[in-house]
Parts: sequence; C-alpha cells; structure tokens
Amino acid sequence: MFKRLRADIDAAKRNDPAARNKFEIWLTYSGVHALSWHRFANRLYRMHLKLLARMASQFAKFLTGIEIHPAAKIEGGVFIDHGTGVVIGETAEVATGVVIYQGVTLGGTGKEKGKRHPTIERDVVISSGAKVLGGFTVGEGAKIGAGAVVLKEVPPFATVVGVPGRVVRIGGVKPDLQQEKVDPNAEEIRALKHRVHKLEEALAKLTGGKVECRREEDEELFPAVGEDRGEKDENRKQREDEHNDHE
Repeated sequence: MFKRLRADIDAAKRNDPAARNKFEIWLTYSGVHALSWHRFANRLYRMHLKLLARMASQFAKFLTGIEIHPAAKIEGGVFIDHGTGVVIGETAEVATGVVIYQGVTLGGTGKEKGKRHPTIERDVVISSGAKVLGGFTVGEGAKIGAGAVVLKEVPPFATVVGVPGRVVRIGGVKPDLQQEKVDPNAEEIRALKHRVHKLEEALAKLTGGKVECRREEDEELFPAVGEDRGEKDENRKQREDEHNDHE
C-alpha cells in the first residue's frame, strides 16, 4: 500500500507543474487521498467485507468528491488531477501512468453483467469531462479530449475527440479512416430523399398520374412567424387563379 502511495505522489509531482514538494501533495491533493482510500476499500472488498468496503468508498467520496468502486483495479502511479466529479466503475482497470482530470467517468452503457467498464492502459490522458463507456480497451499512450464520449476501443497513441468520440490522430499523424469520410447529416438527408421518392412512386400508382413533391417558386420555405392565416390562404388562391388563367 505504501509503495503505491509513493508512486501516486511521484505521479502527481511529475504531472502537475503547480506541485512544490511531495509533503504538500500528501497533505492536500484530493486525488492522492481518494486513491489511498480506494486501496483500503479494495482490500476490504477482496476480504469479502463488501459492505465495509462500500462504506469506505462512500466516505472517501464525501471527503474528496471522487467516487471509485472498491472493486475497481487501479495500479500505483495514477494521477487524478483536481478530481471533483470523477467516477470509476466496478470492473474498470487503470494502469500506471494514467492521468485523469475532473469530471471524467469510466462507466458502463447498461445493466449488463461481467466486464462492462473500460480498461485504461499505461500513460493514457483523459481530459476534463470525458466519458469512457463500455468494456473495451483504451490503448497505451492514447489521449481523450475534453468532453469526448468514447463508446468503442481506442488504438494505442491515438487522439480521440467529439461526441461520439472519433480518432483524429494516431501517433501524431492524421489517419485515413472511413469514419472521417462519412457525414451523418448527409447520410440522413440521402435517406430522407430516398423515402420521398418511394412515397411519390406509391402515390402515383394510387392516383394513376405522376406525382412530384416540389415547391412553388414564390413559396416561402420559412414563412414569417405570426403571418395572418387568412392572408396566406388568399394569396395562395390568387396564385392558383392566375395559373388557371394562363392555362
């Protein structure tokens, strides 16, 4: 336990430029305190004293604002910076050298049993507010951007950003991935156009004539809010009469 505590303090000193000395870190850093309490709770949990383990973890949450399930596996040398709002789930595994900032969640995606929380390999950096959800692995040296929601496996030395999270760099080089060539909005519009064509074909069969969904040239796509309904109907009727006269 004391060996891991020294490793946690060394990690804080190495990763936080504001840290002045190890004694100050031991006294004041909530991330170090939370991990120390977790070592104690984890030992109780492995001794099958699960109620006491949960009580210890909840007391640590009250003191530090960091919630770590007592069954989570966390190696020495992990640094939780600031830490408020950090949640680490039951089957999560965190390797040495990992840096976790405030608001991070290492959680699951449902009520499934078994391995449902992520495995974080060595030297991963998880930025503020990121959510890593699921029983997959985040590869060594990866970086998770602030606010990202990661739902699938991350390769080693990759950089992930966005909601949902997508890989934008691997080893500092932009990858040629299919995910970057797909625009979800364009795909949705394409699907809607296909559906409109199908509906036009079905309606044409029912009516016996060609049906085409189109917009009049002078029809407003977004009419002004509060426009008088009677005036709109009168203008439409006038346009129809002019069209019939031309015919």
